[in-house]
Amino acid sequence: MRLVDPDGQQLGIKPLPEALSIARSMDLDLVEVAPNAAPPVCRIMDYGKFKFDEAQKAKESRRKAVNVGVKEMKYRPKIGPGDFDTKTRQVAKFLGEGHKVKLTIMFRGREVFHPELGKKILDRVAETIGDGAKIEAEPRLDGRNMTMVLAPQKRAKQNDHKPQAEAGETAVAVAEPIAGDETTTGEE
Repeated sequence: MRLVDPDGQQLGIKPLPEALSIARSMDLDLVEVAPNAAPPVCRIMDYGKFKFDEAQKAKESRRKAVNVGVKEMKYRPKIGPGDFDTKTRQVAKFLGEGHKVKLTIMFRGREVFHPELGKKILDRVAETIGDGAKIEAEPRLDGRNMTMVLAPQKRAKQNDHKPQAEAGETAVAVAEPIAGDETTTGEE
């Protein structure tokens, strides 16, 4: 078997008993890293430390991963203005957090014969949210439900921060007197 030391340098091809004795003399483990190679490759390392480091890397990568979920908000054709506003604010909040939102209009009874009412509501939601979202799936009738999917607009998040900073800078610039200009100081 081909033997590699902890620093990554090759020690050459050694028989198994000799490789084990070298690893034990260093108080480390002999780990087979490429069993299908000819000859198999083994590495001398602290296996417990290796497993710990791998677990830490996996944990860090899970933490950095963006978890985009699909939230659902259900509306009715006869929804009142207060309920509409509350649900639409919640949809905007979900989109702001980076989630996709599936909007569902539930029809009961004869309401299913008037899908234009559901389309009006979905269009009103999209219009109310405005640039904060893009329509990923157009409204479509599926049995007694009409659905539409909204996805967050990445450019909208970036644009929200820029106008605030510019507005703050202009307010400061107007409030400060211009140096050397007596008309702004009030002295004559």
